[in-house]
Amino acid sequence: MDPEETGKAPEIRALKSRAVNRVDSDLGRMEAVKRLKGVEDRRVGSEVFDELTLKTLYKLANSGYLAVLNGAVSTGKEANVFKGITDTDDFVAVKIYRVATSDFKKMQYYIQGDPRFKVRTTNRRQLVQAWVNKEFRNLKRALEAGVRVPEPVTARDNVLIMEFIGKDGVPAPTMRDAPPEDPEEALETIIEYMHRLYKGARLVHGDLSFFNILNHCGEPVIIDVSQAMVLDHPLAGELLERDIENIIRDFRRIGVSVTADYIRERITGK
Repeated sequence: MDPEETGKAPEIRALKSRAVNRVDSDLGRMEAVKRLKGVEDRRVGSEVFDELTLKTLYKLANSGYLAVLNGAVSTGKEANVFKGITDTDDFVAVKIYRVATSDFKKMQYYIQGDPRFKVRTTNRRQLVQAWVNKEFRNLKRALEAGVRVPEPVTARDNVLIMEFIGKDGVPAPTMRDAPPEDPEEALETIIEYMHRLYKGARLVHGDLSFFNILNHCGEPVIIDVSQAMVLDHPLAGELLERDIENIIRDFRRIGVSVTADYIRERITGK
């Protein structure tokens, strides 16, 4: 499709007209590497764009995954999500975990006991890399089970590239910021996704709430699955109950009542 018809062309031209500033003098020697263009938000500075992260971004750009890195879509305790544009002018979400400031105790808490990962949890960068890989694999499992989540594209080091959820470059809001117009329908959809995540992907989200569900044109989209646990993890049952409590609380705030027994039975069949 012609970019002019999608509404993205003006932004793409504007972004591509600005070359990225050299953040680290060492990167000036990387003459053979394709340059990322248009990094706007320098307030995050070295906290996000340390030397190794920049080299990872350049490698992703050189592999064709990324041409433009725009401003932040969201800023969390451990990661920033940026809007990116690919060589084919498609929007992507670029999630960058901050190695220097990530909550490593939390990461250790969620990753220990997961049979898919064997990492030295005393090595910070290795732990973050495992965490990013965990989110990538959880997204794939959820998607294959029919759960509406961002489609993962690639993961490398502390960077995850995935589907951009939004319209014409404008990110979809969370359900916390934009509650659903039809709360009852949204509740049933979310419970069905929790069931598919449990039965199909064999995962429990572990941090599900309106903060981690996007409202994309009225469609719930579950995000932030990095901490999601496999069912045979010893903490899975506890996390499922927490998810159920969060959903009950959030829907109660917008006038919809539902019981824990109803949600639990829908999810587990018990």
